[in-house]
Amino acid sequence: MARKKRTPEENARREKIRELLQMANIGSMDDIQSLFKETIAEFMENGLDAELDDELGYSRYDYKNKDTDNSRNGHSSKTLRTSFGDVEISAPRRNCLTICWLSINPLSPFS
Repeated sequence: MARKKRTPEENARREKIRELLQMANIGSMDDIQSLFKETIAEFMENGLDAELDDELGYSRYDYKNKDTDNSRNGHSSKTLRTSFGDVEISAPRRNCLTICWLSINPLSPFS
């Protein structure tokens, strides 16, 4: 089967992945799983932060544009169960309870 032609963006991403693998000093499958867990945690934390920015209408430290009574209230530790094992993340909190929080609450009947 012929190799799929990749776009320049795909090639650039693959090169970054190769650099990351070299920096991470991968020597075993356990190292790869650990790297996957770290990557999942980073994606989830960034996604939750972006979701909170969108919901609140302002980004962290941008108090000039704050137009809501709802605000950030630190972070809390959450455990995600993945096929690579449990992954600890730091999920942002807010002062007002919303349905978004329920979506990451493992005890929520709505998740």
